[in-house]
Amino acid sequence: MAEVFRQYGDAYRARAGAALSTAHLRVMTAIEQCRTAALGGHVEACDRCGHTRVWYNSCRNRHCPSCQSLARARWVEARTTELLDCEYFHVVFTVPQVVAAVALQNPAVVYGILFRATAETLRTIAADPQHLGAEIGFIAVLHTWDQTLGLHPHLHCVVPGGGLSHDGMRWVACRPGFFLPVRVLSRLFRRLFLRYLEEAFDTGRLRFGGALSALPERRTFLAHLAPARKTEWVVYAKPPFGGPQQVLDYVGRYTHRVAISDDRLVALEAGHVRFRYRNSRTQPPSVATATLSASEFIRRFLLHVLPTGFHRIRHYGLFGNRHRTAKLARCRQLLGTSPPCQTAAPSDYRDRHEALTAESLRTCPSCGDGHMTVVEAVRRAYTRPALIDTS
Repeated sequence: MAEVFRQYGDAYRARAGAALSTAHLRVMTAIEQCRTAALGGHVEACDRCGHTRVWYNSCRNRHCPSCQSLARARWVEARTTELLDCEYFHVVFTVPQVVAAVALQNPAVVYGILFRATAETLRTIAADPQHLGAEIGFIAVLHTWDQTLGLHPHLHCVVPGGGLSHDGMRWVACRPGFFLPVRVLSRLFRRLFLRYLEEAFDTGRLRFGGALSALPERRTFLAHLAPARKTEWVVYAKPPFGGPQQVLDYVGRYTHRVAISDDRLVALEAGHVRFRYRNSRTQPPSVATATLSASEFIRRFLLHVLPTGFHRIRHYGLFGNRHRTAKLARCRQLLGTSPPCQTAAPSDYRDRHEALTAESLRTCPSCGDGHMTVVEAVRRAYTRPALIDTS
C-alpha cells in the first residue's frame, strides 16, 4: 500500500487539486512516510556479534494497514474483562446506495445517523416485552467498504444474547440461536434513519455538490430518497458465535480493519494495482482478482477515510462508558459467573509483538545468541513549511 502512494501519490494530488480534503492529505502523507527515515527511529546493535539494524517509526494512522496489529491487540486486551458468559450474536445494518451517495459528501453527519438509528433500533426492539423485554448492550463497528473498495456503509454489531430486566433483578436470555427478528429490525431502522436524515437536511447540516448539486432543493432531496422508502433495507444476523473467546477473536479482526490490507495486494506494475477480493456472487463464494489503475485505486481507498475525530467503534447500553462496570458486574452476578481472567498487558511493544507472533525482537537475528540494544536514535526528518506572504 505504501509503495502505491509513494509512486503515484504526487500525481494523484496534482490531478485532484482542491478536491482533496485535509484528512485525505494527512492519510496519504502518513502512509507514504510510515516506517521510513522521515518519521525517525533508532539503531540497534547486537551485544555479541555486532550485527546492526535500523527500525523506523510507524505513522500510527488508523487508516494505515501496516499500523493496526498492535492497536488491535491493545483494544482486545482492554475488552477481555467485558465478556459475558452467554451466547453472542453478530447483526449487520446496511444502508442503500442512494443513502451512500449522500454519505460520500456528508460522512460525519450520515455515519453519525447510522450509529444513532442502529442503536435506537436494537435497544427499542430488545426492550419491547413482545420480543426480549430487557436492556441490552453491544459494540458497533463502522465499515464503509465492499471487497472491491466501493462505498458500502454498514455497521457490525456484536450483541450478547440477553440483557437486564427493566428492574435490574433478572437476566433475560433470548431463545437459543435466535436474537431478534431481522424484518422488524429492518423496518424500524429504515424509518428512524430516514427521519433523522430528513431532520439533518431541514436543519442545514447537509451539503451537496457535483452529481448531487440539485439536492439542496427539498423536493428534489425527498425524491432522491423515495426509492429507499420503498425497498427493504438489509439487516441480517449471522450465526451465533461459539463462545466468548470466539467473540473476542472475531471482534478483534473487525475493529481495526482498514479498507484493504497489504496481504490482499498481488502486484503493482505499469501503473496498475492488482488485488484479491471475495466474490460473493458465486456459490460458494470464491476468491477473484481485480485490476485498477493506481489513480482509481487511490481514489477508492480515500473514499473510506473518516472525518478527523470520528469514532468508528462505539459502545452502547450495558457496555456504555458511564455505567459499564456496575452493569456488567450485575449481569455476572445474575448469570452466576466471574469476570474472565486477565493477564497483565505487555508494557513494551516488543513484548506485545512476541506475544502475538512468538518471535523475539530482542534476540539477534544474525547470531541468535546476542541481545539487541539501542545504540543510536534516528532523528525525525523535518521540513520547515514554506512561509506564505500575506502582505
